[in-house]
Order: sequence, then C-alpha cells, then structure tokens
Amino acid sequence: MNNKIIYGIILLTIILVSGCTTSNPTQKGNPTGNIISNDAFIKIPISEISETAKHYSFDVNGKEVKYFLVKGSNGEIRSAFDACDVCGGYKGYRQEGTDMVCNNCGRVFSIDSIGTENRGGGCWPSFLENKIEGDHILISESELANGAFRF
Repeated sequence: MNNKIIYGIILLTIILVSGCTTSNPTQKGNPTGNIISNDAFIKIPISEISETAKHYSFDVNGKEVKYFLVKGSNGEIRSAFDACDVCGGYKGYRQEGTDMVCNNCGRVFSIDSIGTENRGGGCWPSFLENKIEGDHILISESELANGAFRF
C-alpha cells in the first residue's frame, strides 16, 4: 500500500474517532475535521468558506504545504497556495478587507483576482485549481504535492 493511501486511511480514522472538530477560520494549521481526504482530492464543505480567508495545510512527506480559500464578491470560491513563486515563497499572504497582502513584499491583490495563473511575472498568490462538486470544494492532493517546492 502506498503512503498516500495509508495517510488517507489514518486521517479518515482520526476524523471519525475524534468526532469532527473545527478550527478558527483565520487560523493557520490543520484543516477542520469536516474535511474529507480520499485518494485524489481533499473535499471541503462550501459552507465553511466565506469572505474571510481560511488557511489550510497539507502534509507532503513531512513538508507543510499551505493554501487558502476565500469567497470573492461574486460568490466564487478563490483558492491559492499561501506562497509566491517569486518573492518569499513560504511567507504567504494575509487578508486586509477585500484584499490579500504579500507578507514579504507588501503587494496587494484583490480577492476577486485570485485563483488565476500568474501571467505577468512578479509577486502573485500561486495558482491552485479547485473544483466544485455538489456541496464541496475539491483540491487535488497531487497538485498540492506538486506545489511543495514553494515551501
């Protein structure tokens, strides 16, 4: 059995045994207990996402890969790695009103512009695709693993 399957089984067991706990929406760290991880995707209930950015992390072979989700002004769910490929990587972003701000260079990004690929170079919250399936947002575990170099 490969490590992803073992980690998925362990995570699911912990969630079932612990009774689904929740965390502070603005607190970085482990995802809430309502998240379900399977072989290919992390599933996050849409109901947990608001206009306040919620930070998550995912373990990739002992490396903490951070990402965030936030609802834009039009209700669209925005997702990005909490890192920049260009200026500071792991330092991430913080929310100030309707903007995300780079913790390294201070550049400001409208939440409504997040979730697109960086076409202009320079600081930009690194692209992380999400999919909506029913009442859940799906984040690819393999895409998170491929983004581990940022951390």
